[in-house]
Amino acid sequence: MKLKNQLWGLIGATLCMLFAGMPAFSAIAFPNINIGMQTANTPQEFTQGVQIMILLTILTLAPSIIIMTTAFIRIVIVLALTRQAIGTTTLPPNQVIAGLAIILTFFVMSPTINTINETAIQPYMKNQITQDVALDKAMIPLRTFMLKQTGEKELGLFISMAKMEKPKNASEVKNYILIPAFVLSELKTSFKIGFVIFLPFLVIDIVVASILVSMGMLFLPPATVATPFKLILFVMIDGWYLITKSLLEGFIT
Repeated sequence: MKLKNQLWGLIGATLCMLFAGMPAFSAIAFPNINIGMQTANTPQEFTQGVQIMILLTILTLAPSIIIMTTAFIRIVIVLALTRQAIGTTTLPPNQVIAGLAIILTFFVMSPTINTINETAIQPYMKNQITQDVALDKAMIPLRTFMLKQTGEKELGLFISMAKMEKPKNASEVKNYILIPAFVLSELKTSFKIGFVIFLPFLVIDIVVASILVSMGMLFLPPATVATPFKLILFVMIDGWYLITKSLLEGFIT
């Protein structure tokens, strides 16, 4: 009975403390965030609202734009194929592969980014050019980079599919034709590099499998025996250095 009375006393004290603290708690002012639509009194206000919506849409699509118009496609595919060729399907992890690909992409695209900043972003921030002019100037160095990496065969494919006349020069190639042609060219190039990377490791797999069969070890997976030899070969030739060097040279030279 005494324990029961103590329990009820503790509950009552707790409730008193809570109710006693409510006035102080209610005195704290919290910010209220409202997102809504208001009537535009002038055409300028309406235009500003539309620009904000377009900017939010661009920010949403920014990752896809970065992937489809930069060196990221080739780099991340080659690194992933290298990991698969070695036989370590989870090492390095996907986060490391993607992170290294992003870092190398920024390194490769730094001259293009600097040109865009000097010719488009900074003049626009200083109100020296309009938004349309800034977008046109920003596309010039980006188009130059993509045209350098895009094959004529891929460009011809999308030009013929669009049923348009053959452009007289690179400036007449539309963006909706250049971007998919660039992506297709990057996929082809990355898989060519991946094939060359796979060849020495494929030889090791064949040799190990032949030795195991000749020794009668049919139930021993060849990948288990071949993986250490692949790692030793990759470390001895400094594989990550060579792959990174070849990727950078493919874009910079």
